[in-house]
Amino acid sequence: MTLWFVFALMTVAAIFAVLWPLGRSSGAQDQGSEVAVYKDQLAEVERDLAAGLIPAPEAEAARVEISRRLLAAAASEPAMVPKSNLKWRRAAAVLALAGLPLVAVAVYMPLGSPKLQDFPLAQRERGSGMAQSLESLVVQVEQHLEKNPTDGRGWNVLAPVLERLGRFDDAVRAYRNSLAYNGESAERRSDLGEAISAAAGGVVTAEAKAEFERAHALNADDPKANYFLGLAAEQDGRKDDAANIWRALLAKAPADAPWRALVQSSLARVGGGGAMPALSDETLAASKDMAEGDRNAMVRGMVDRLATRLKQNGEDVEGWLRLVRAYLVMGERDKAMGASADARQAVASDAERLRQLNDGLRTLGLGG
Repeated sequence: MTLWFVFALMTVAAIFAVLWPLGRSSGAQDQGSEVAVYKDQLAEVERDLAAGLIPAPEAEAARVEISRRLLAAAASEPAMVPKSNLKWRRAAAVLALAGLPLVAVAVYMPLGSPKLQDFPLAQRERGSGMAQSLESLVVQVEQHLEKNPTDGRGWNVLAPVLERLGRFDDAVRAYRNSLAYNGESAERRSDLGEAISAAAGGVVTAEAKAEFERAHALNADDPKANYFLGLAAEQDGRKDDAANIWRALLAKAPADAPWRALVQSSLARVGGGGAMPALSDETLAASKDMAEGDRNAMVRGMVDRLATRLKQNGEDVEGWLRLVRAYLVMGERDKAMGASADARQAVASDAERLRQLNDGLRTLGLGG
């Protein structure tokens, strides 16, 4: 009986250790995610490049790979579940602490026996099918698809798993089969293009670009297609075209889009160095034939008007980021720092807007 008492005491202690945090009135937890990790990795690459720790070609390759993983993580990341009320969490903890041992005893009494002999090792290994690794599950799905090659749902499930495992050529084949048996969609075309790019080491090849263009034709607002079309333009040396594509993507993006910071970082990479800030495509088109001095004066007036508008209505996070970027481009870092401080003060009462603002400022090198 002493041994069973010790076991019971250990069980209660283990349950108490696990459930104790549920009953504490702690502050909000910092719940990390794949998205946050990849954002930090992008920022680290930029810092290493600025410090001269890595050459530009390696930095570009790293950015492309991290960007691909960030898009995949953003598409699959579940929404964060709101926290339970403290009172209910404490009640659940007490109920679990008292109820779990009683349930365990109730189940064990009719089914278990302390005198039952142990199973041989081989028999226990045969019963461990629920602990199969992801690779073995993939093998099972592949075997199923060999017998049922027209199972579109199976290809649709298998393709992204193969891509995450780094089996890019197999993922390309799986995405093609998914398209063949599930039909056309912008999302499937974008996924196929992404897998082709990954197989090419992050380069948006002509074949991958064709898939993104097909996705764009099916859905002009598909974020993955637009991002990679911009990346293709950047890799071809057409930075202005890339900036225009990403600028348009941001203009249509939801305020809480998880890939917004990635696009802002890419836009700053191609549009933040040396060129006058483009506040609208229409204005740029109208200023092409102007003298340099007139064009600079026009841009200065636009920046001043934007600053005045934001002082009257400071909830436009994208507007603040455009203003800060404009000051940086014109070499007025002090004004950029002042605008960033004004922006933080303007959105201080809105946690989501403040987060978006800090993410954008970090991509511009002003920290959070």
